[in-house]
Amino acid sequence: MRHDWLCGCVWNFMLYQLLHSYVGLSRFQTYVADIFLAQSWRDHRLRLPENMTEEYRILDVEWLHNIWRPDCFFKNAKRVTFHEMSVPNHYLWLYHDKTLLYMAKLTLVLSCAMKFEAYPHDTQICSMMIESLSHTTHDLVFKWNETDPLVVNPDIELPQLDISRNNTEDCTLTYSTGNFTCLAVVFNLRRRLGYHLFHTYVPSAITVVMSWISFWIKPEAIPARVTLGVTSLLTLATQNQQSQSSLPPVSYIKAIDVWMSSCTVFVFASLLQFGIVNYFMETEPLSKDMTGYSVEDLHDLDEKKSEDARLNGYSRSRSRSRSRIRSHSPGVPQYVVHRCSGKDIALYIDKFSRLFFPFAFFILNVSYWTTYGTM
Repeated sequence: MRHDWLCGCVWNFMLYQLLHSYVGLSRFQTYVADIFLAQSWRDHRLRLPENMTEEYRILDVEWLHNIWRPDCFFKNAKRVTFHEMSVPNHYLWLYHDKTLLYMAKLTLVLSCAMKFEAYPHDTQICSMMIESLSHTTHDLVFKWNETDPLVVNPDIELPQLDISRNNTEDCTLTYSTGNFTCLAVVFNLRRRLGYHLFHTYVPSAITVVMSWISFWIKPEAIPARVTLGVTSLLTLATQNQQSQSSLPPVSYIKAIDVWMSSCTVFVFASLLQFGIVNYFMETEPLSKDMTGYSVEDLHDLDEKKSEDARLNGYSRSRSRSRSRIRSHSPGVPQYVVHRCSGKDIALYIDKFSRLFFPFAFFILNVSYWTTYGTM
């Protein structure tokens, strides 16, 4: 049966304090809020006391069992706690115009579907939805108070988050049984980067830079360079595990994954670089004594590489004959041509790495912070 006095029910919802638990927010995708919930509605069937002269009268909360009140519930709540210390924290007022005001203090554990693609540069959007349990919009409508629908305690301080914006919305949905009135408070929670900057980014960057010290260590110091590379890799693996400890396991790539994976690649590359250096250190020196050959002889030797087999044989014989004659001629310079030894190549790789690795890491930082730092 429809009652006309149910229509146009106005809600005044006030939020005085919002508390967030970082562990709950990150791992369990929930947040905790302490609120004062104020509901007001008008019931024309009520009879005012004849001796009521004040603006409103405080009624005993037992009246709630004898009068009608909105059947609201928190749609995305996992747990709701009613405060009873030191007395039950709720009261009921009756005004002259037969308007009732019911206010209660509650602690809510609310679910919040979070997305971590940009973590820890993310901004989460969490809501607090209040819906009618059994009355459709044909019988009952919730409305926000026009003056102060939401009041947020300005002294709220969250460990790693800032409430960048909050607003009220209408979240009425259509079900198979009808449209049920719904109101929502939406919070934009922006993550502060300070914690991760000093506990993740700076330590991992220092670990990468530490792995470059091996480029200045002599290639012969194999234990020192291997120990430094392996230690840096294990340290980075531990840091990566710690950075993921407060997150739920998700199947997509996060911003922190991009950073830690890139740092791991740099450390592993420095270890691989030493393997290449050590390989060249073990090779025999590549040099050839060319004493007795003049400039023209060397030129002839270069030309031999582009001739066919027959001409090569002829040119080689002619070149040797000329070299024997000119080797005894006064004033003809003699040359010794040296090819690069394995050690020379190894030292060159170390010198090149001293410039290449820092430059590549600088490019990584520019790309990463340009992409995620502005989110």
